[in-house]
Amino acid sequence: MTHLRLCGFGVCLLPAAMALASCSGTTPPASQPAAVVDNRAADEAAIRAADAAWSKAAGEKDAARTASYYADTAVLMVGGSPLTSGKDAIQKAFADMMANPGFALSFAPTKVEVSKAGDLAYEIGDYSITFSDKKGKPQTTKAKYVVVWGKQPDGSWKVLVDSPNTTTD
Repeated sequence: MTHLRLCGFGVCLLPAAMALASCSGTTPPASQPAAVVDNRAADEAAIRAADAAWSKAAGEKDAARTASYYADTAVLMVGGSPLTSGKDAIQKAFADMMANPGFALSFAPTKVEVSKAGDLAYEIGDYSITFSDKKGKPQTTKAKYVVVWGKQPDGSWKVLVDSPNTTTD
């Protein structure tokens, strides 16, 4: 009889012991998120490298290569002009600008900020653009811009929004 009582007592204690063990915190929950790796410095470096190559392509008057830095659904927002949507339309806009005999364009970021999630970034920078006027005299504008970048599924960065402005501050 003693044996039955002890077994009965043990059977009662077993579920309680299991419940206490599960509450002890020694086993992490299966749904705990994996640690997020901070790649912002590497992403910023990749964007700055893309900027250098992008500016070089524009300086060489290569419309196709210049447009290759834009996402397929990108938007170019040039002041005083209609909104240009899509990589193909942006390439055509660059080809039209580059047809001007005095065309020259260069730009460089002064700030690149990558989101904590690592999928979006923005940059602020300075640019210089030159066109020949109707008399053939070069007219240069120096100003600032904002670009929004998006990380693509292949890990590359593409321009989502390009918004140059003509303030000189």
